[in-house]
Amino acid sequence: YQRRVHGDLRMEKSSKGPSAIETLAKLRDALNKRGANTIRGLGIVFRCIDSVDRNRKADKEEFRTGLSDLGVPLSKAEIDALMGYLDTDGDGTINFDEFLVGVRGKPNERRQAIIDKAFLKFDKDCSGFIEASDLKGIYNAKLHPKVKSGEKTEDQIFMEFLQNFGDKNKDGKIERIEWNDYYAAVSSSIDNDDHFIQLMKAAWKLEQNLLLTHLIFTISNLDLKPKKKKKKKKSTLR
Repeated sequence: YQRRVHGDLRMEKSSKGPSAIETLAKLRDALNKRGANTIRGLGIVFRCIDSVDRNRKADKEEFRTGLSDLGVPLSKAEIDALMGYLDTDGDGTINFDEFLVGVRGKPNERRQAIIDKAFLKFDKDCSGFIEASDLKGIYNAKLHPKVKSGEKTEDQIFMEFLQNFGDKNKDGKIERIEWNDYYAAVSSSIDNDDHFIQLMKAAWKLEQNLLLTHLIFTISNLDLKPKKKKKKKKSTLR
C-alpha cells in the first residue's frame, strides 16, 4: 500500500491489496462525474459520509457506508488502502481537511510558488526551517476561510497555525515540509487561485515586502547629490 507522510508519498509495497493511488483516482473520477469537484460539492459529499454523529470525522465504517450511499462502492481492501493514505495524523479517522487534501491533491505550481515565497521570506539562510517566534506580529489571519466564515477567530487560527508546526515537537521551529503540509490543507479549501494568492500576500505581508524592496532599490539608484546651480553670465551690454 502507499502512505502519505508530511505531504510526500512514501511507497510501502504490499504483495496483495489495491493501490491507494489507484483507489483515490477511482474516487476522484466518481466524484467528478457527480460534479463534486468544488469546495461546496466536496463539503456536501463529506457531510453525507459524516451523517451519523456530525463530528467532522469519519471512521472506516462511516467512510465505506457513506461512499456506498453516494454510489461509490469500494471493497474493504480499497477502503483500507484509502484510510492508510488519507489518515495523515494516524487517529483512525479521516477529517474534512484530510479528505480535501487527499481528493484535491497538492497545490498547483502557481500556488506552490507563493507558498515558497512566504517561507523563504523568513528562512533567509536557507536552513530549511524558520523560528515560530519570528512569525509573531506578522501573520495576518483576516482572509483565512475559517475566519471569514465566522467559524474561528484570528487568534484561534494563529494558535492552530503554530500547533501545526513548532508545537508538535516543542522546538519552536517550523520545517519546510510542515509548512507545505499546512498550506496544502488551506489551499484545498479555496477554489480560486487568485483568492489563495491574495490570502498568502495578506497573511505574510508579501506585497508590502515587495514594495519596500522596490522602494529601497529605487532610492539606492537615485542621484541624490545636490546639483550645482549654474552661474548666470554677466551681461556685457551697458
